[in-house]
Amino acid sequence: MNPETCPNCGAEVPERARSCPHCGADEATGWNERATEQRLGVADPDDFDADEYARNEADEPGRRGLAWYWVVAAGLLLLAFLWWAIP
Repeated sequence: MNPETCPNCGAEVPERARSCPHCGADEATGWNERATEQRLGVADPDDFDADEYARNEADEPGRRGLAWYWVVAAGLLLLAFLWWAIP
């Protein structure tokens, strides 16, 4: 089965074509999943390192919890509510 677009050059491939009319690619030279993945920039699943991914996610900057000013604002709101609620 041929793709709608050529994985090598990106040209449209007619429905029953045996090769790309633009660059000549066919099943033997590039109409396979590996060539399509490379063209799309999809990473090879065999190269994925789950431990490295977990370390990078844990060390992500900007995820340090609540900022101090949000804690102060919540405290002030709580005090204001208590001031109003207790006669």
